[in-house]
Amino acid sequence: MAKTRSMYVCSECGGEHSKWQGQCADCGAWNTLSEFRIEKGPAAARTRTGYAGADDRAKPVRLADVSGEQAERVSIGIGELDRVLGGGLVRGSVVLVGGDPGIGKSTLLLQTASKLAGDLPGLYVSGEESLAQIASRGGRLGLDLSRIDALAETCVERIIDQLQESKPALAVIDSIQTIYSEELTAAPGSVSQVRESAARLTRFAKQTATSLFLVGHVTKEGGIAGPRVLEHMVDAVLYFEGESGSRFRVLRAFKNRFGAVNELGVFAMTEGGLREVSNPSAIFLSGKPETTPGSCVMVTREGTRPLLVEVQALVDSSPLSNPRRVAVGFEQNRLALQLAVLHRHGGISVSDQDVFVNVVGGIRVQETAADLPVLLAVLGSLRDQPLARRTVAFGEVGLSGEIRPVPNGEERLKEAATHGFERAIVPKANAPKSGKVGGIEVIGVERLAEALEAAF
Repeated sequence: MAKTRSMYVCSECGGEHSKWQGQCADCGAWNTLSEFRIEKGPAAARTRTGYAGADDRAKPVRLADVSGEQAERVSIGIGELDRVLGGGLVRGSVVLVGGDPGIGKSTLLLQTASKLAGDLPGLYVSGEESLAQIASRGGRLGLDLSRIDALAETCVERIIDQLQESKPALAVIDSIQTIYSEELTAAPGSVSQVRESAARLTRFAKQTATSLFLVGHVTKEGGIAGPRVLEHMVDAVLYFEGESGSRFRVLRAFKNRFGAVNELGVFAMTEGGLREVSNPSAIFLSGKPETTPGSCVMVTREGTRPLLVEVQALVDSSPLSNPRRVAVGFEQNRLALQLAVLHRHGGISVSDQDVFVNVVGGIRVQETAADLPVLLAVLGSLRDQPLARRTVAFGEVGLSGEIRPVPNGEERLKEAATHGFERAIVPKANAPKSGKVGGIEVIGVERLAEALEAAF
């Protein structure tokens, strides 16, 4: 009879421990160990060459002899999703999609299964909704469900049996936190169940070249629930984001073995489902007044796409001994750093002022090209003075007050010219020799003081 033993697995790093302890010895996280019961089978029979089946073991080969063919891709027919995945869905890939409740994950994947039904017949496995609810949503969205099979099941063994029987080219598991294995005693959604279920489904997808989408719940901190090893198992990790009350949704790639990371797709939630937004710059700039103190339009870059977004700042006298520094869509520590540079190299102090910065549209700007626009917006609010009409800016501000170049400067300028902007304040190294790109006047600056003078 097979024996069982207990291991304790860290939900952050996946480290295994023989006994429970408050802190994970591998990553240092506290209270992250969960019990993981393992069934121990009989010892493998020995042979003269080592273990039974030794002749079937994998043998090393030279990488030069391995075919370097590009992975076969299938266009989904949803342009923004194709962009985030790197040009389409790779056959046999495993994609994890996470997001807040009600953000539209199930809607997006049901639309994906419908679009791919002609090339990749699919099986939609639901552990949360009944088949009637799925059919009702598909009918409400006007989708063709004639080639999509659906299964309401949460046991991973029965799901894999059904996948082996029906042999779909595409499978959607909604969601991985509801799936459990009968061989484990832990409750569905626990670290051990999520880890084991995801491992079995991923193994099946790789062995049969089945494209697999896994829906993942998120924690209150915004990360995908379950062990961190879940994100290491899959080929791509996508996060579906959106501001509460807004109809716009942003799909962002945080991991992609077949394409660029930090790629961005923009959708609008409508009565007919998710509609892709092919020109997000126009959406993020819609409703912006021509001249407003404390506002600056910047050209950021998400993956391979340049985007125009508005940065707003509000500077007000503070009644507190420690004035507040609040940033939404921009790193707060970097805001404090840039305000110190503004004081030291721009001669402008906001030490007695509350400073609030917001990136409009729910976009999170993570690149350094936002430094200069943020400082221009802060100074405009402090002086109650708007920037010159139809002006954009981008550039990294160094600690010594220098304006450093950023990648793909010419593409950013062309995007600004496409949307009718007439003036750009950029690092001198990003400025063209002619001083113009597509009719937009380009002002190249080397120091922060030069940029402030050119802007105001």
